[in-house]
Amino acid sequence: MQRRFDRILPELMKNNPGPVLLAVSGGIDSMCMADLFLHSSCSPDFALAHCNFHLRGAESDSDEALVAEWAEKHGVRLYKKDFDTLSYASEHGLSIEMAARELRYRWFGELASVNGYSAVAVAHNANDNAETLILNMLRGTGIKGVTGMGELSANPYCQGIIIRPLLHFTRKQIEGHVLAHGLRYHEDSTNADVEYRRNRIRNQIFPLFAGINPSFVKTLNREMDYFSQAADIADEYFREHSSCMTECPENGAGGVVCRVDVAALKSERHWKYILYRILEQYGFNSASVHSVCVLLEEAGTIGGKVFRSDGHELMTSSRELVIRKAGFDKGDGRQSHASVSGSRIFRERDTLSASDPVMAIRAAGKYFFNGVSFSISVRKWDGSISLKQPAGTIMFDRAVMDFPFICRRWLPGDWMRPLGLKGRKKLSDMFTDMKYGLEEKESAVVLVAPPSVSSSPDAPEHHVSALLGVRIDDSLKVTSSTKEVIIISIDTNSFHVSE
Repeated sequence: MQRRFDRILPELMKNNPGPVLLAVSGGIDSMCMADLFLHSSCSPDFALAHCNFHLRGAESDSDEALVAEWAEKHGVRLYKKDFDTLSYASEHGLSIEMAARELRYRWFGELASVNGYSAVAVAHNANDNAETLILNMLRGTGIKGVTGMGELSANPYCQGIIIRPLLHFTRKQIEGHVLAHGLRYHEDSTNADVEYRRNRIRNQIFPLFAGINPSFVKTLNREMDYFSQAADIADEYFREHSSCMTECPENGAGGVVCRVDVAALKSERHWKYILYRILEQYGFNSASVHSVCVLLEEAGTIGGKVFRSDGHELMTSSRELVIRKAGFDKGDGRQSHASVSGSRIFRERDTLSASDPVMAIRAAGKYFFNGVSFSISVRKWDGSISLKQPAGTIMFDRAVMDFPFICRRWLPGDWMRPLGLKGRKKLSDMFTDMKYGLEEKESAVVLVAPPSVSSSPDAPEHHVSALLGVRIDDSLKVTSSTKEVIIISIDTNSFHVSE
């Protein structure tokens, strides 16, 4: 084992030469690693780091004493740290396992940075790698999750390099080395506690696997090597094909971090994998990605659906998927702390309140409201202006609705009598007809006449005069008696027309 270790270590350190900090708990794996470093023909410069998490009372203190005794005996420098793990877990809403992981890796990184260690060595072995593979598969994972741990990786909580020189040794090989050299170690009593998922796999599942294939740990690790190569190929494919279908603005309005063109996405043969890779980086798990795939593949109406991850929201429309930071209020561009109910992200607004944005339009000029920029002008009507205006522009008779009028967000229950259509229609139904997604609905701006001139005695607060950039109410249409018109044009950079 020592000879093989001495071949592995120089390969791990060739790009990171220098002293190594060993994470040593006092268990069999880390004590074996310390001994291999001590007797290595490479003569590496190293020190030990030990965390006392104070989770097992006297047992934790005994582990610390064992590591300190070994370090003193062999003249190796030792760093020790006490952690109040239970308090940290409670304060940060973490499990005990995750709290201990975060505490130790953050401390290891700080030690290495301050004291000039080129890498932190941890004692993960082939059995640990196989356990991680099974855990990843059970919780749902992409191809990255079946490649296992790497011999070299970045510190997950701060800058620095993590090396795993024992990754290709099984626990049986480690036990054999420890027994042959009479090394002392402590057995962690919690290793027998099957309340922990990893222990359940180790103590209950792996013995069954061993009964089928005694060499299953080596087999799984060999397969993970192949999966890792396949992952590299998949990375190249993803990079090559994803760039033409995504737009990731550096300073996206409304907290938008990525837009995915649905048509371009679905034109690719392996679009589901591409979508998985896109969403994975924003915290969406495989179950959420599967639900989005089902929606894109089977649903008749795609728009208006919302999916949430820890930190991001995905909103769907017929033509694109929009990913934005969670809790972002499009009305003023700041983070919102509105409550979330069911799958609906935004507050339900049945009536206007003081907190709802409302703008009074008092004259011609340029305006910005609810994430939309628009310009208002007044023109004399002499018949020379075309009634057919470009997309994003509306025009109406000034005599019917003059300044000041009100600009606000749309509300559930809003309706109008659309010019060119018969009868009264709810805006929500118009949105459906136009295939608006949730983001487009939330960006919608309506114009409302002051209450004193409202032409609708039944629910006047919900009778809107125009949907900005889309359509006016029939009552505002230009006629032969019109003398002046108000023209409102939306800046095309802030207005999205659904095809």
